[in-house]
Amino acid sequence: MNDVFANRAEAGRLLARELLQHAWKRPVVLALPRGGVPVAVEVALALRAPLDLVLVRKIGARGNPELAVGAVAEGSAEPVLDLDAMEMTGTYRAYVEARARAELDEIMRRRAVYLGGRAPLPLAGSTAIVVDDGLATGTTARAALRAVRARRPAQLVLAVPVGSRQGLADVAPEVDVLVCLSRPAVFSAVGLHYADFHQLTDDEVLAALARVRSGR
Repeated sequence: MNDVFANRAEAGRLLARELLQHAWKRPVVLALPRGGVPVAVEVALALRAPLDLVLVRKIGARGNPELAVGAVAEGSAEPVLDLDAMEMTGTYRAYVEARARAELDEIMRRRAVYLGGRAPLPLAGSTAIVVDDGLATGTTARAALRAVRARRPAQLVLAVPVGSRQGLADVAPEVDVLVCLSRPAVFSAVGLHYADFHQLTDDEVLAALARVRSGR
């Protein structure tokens, strides 16, 4: 398919079309904020499934915050580490663990802002469908997936519009089903596969979540 999506909403509609080909048992859609929310909204509406958030934060390398050396998810005691990135950047484990504690504070803030502090939806016996706007290295996704797996869903699915082949291979062992629309041979950044890939605000996330509550 075309490797460039107009925006996250279009990507979500195309992803939903693919997911509708499966018969999921009690699906619950879980979005990675912020970018995964508009994608997940389209999926949740199409599947008529409840939408929740799986809150996860990237841990950037010292001096290069855009390069992920780890990630931490809500409810996780330990961060997921990218050992290769840590070695390449000379990042020590103690630094990652200290940053993880700080990022957990931001995770608590986001749950309060986005969901009013509401507890996560129960997942036992359900199909948990984790949705993001794309996957590069897979570090953040692995943290999210492990946190979701710990909540004991009957089936764990990762669904993304686009992903790097290496990143997808790395996360595949974490899930029961992996759905990805586009796996380009040359991949450098998720944003290059969207015509509109602006950074979402908290207000945009809240408006997207409100669409699911209203059913439109």
